[in-house]
Amino acid sequence: MPKMDFGKIEDVPSPELVNRIFEEIGLVLGGLVAIHSIDPEDDFIWRLCKNLDVIRTKILRRVSPDPKPNLKPHPAVEELIRRCRG
Repeated sequence: MPKMDFGKIEDVPSPELVNRIFEEIGLVLGGLVAIHSIDPEDDFIWRLCKNLDVIRTKILRRVSPDPKPNLKPHPAVEELIRRCRG
């Protein structure tokens, strides 16, 4: 997979755009988890979400030297937890 050199890209995405993109990814995952009745304790889903957040954080560090931490739970994770609690 080719590496992106953000130093050579003229139109660097804003942190808001990066967060919106990853929020949409989370919503898609949350929908798939709900539709396919995946066990809420499934380690694969938790690891996938954690890895996606690591990728998001790395991108934010590259496009914004001092990103503010996003401490709000991801909507897909909130949805999963809400569904588990009934």
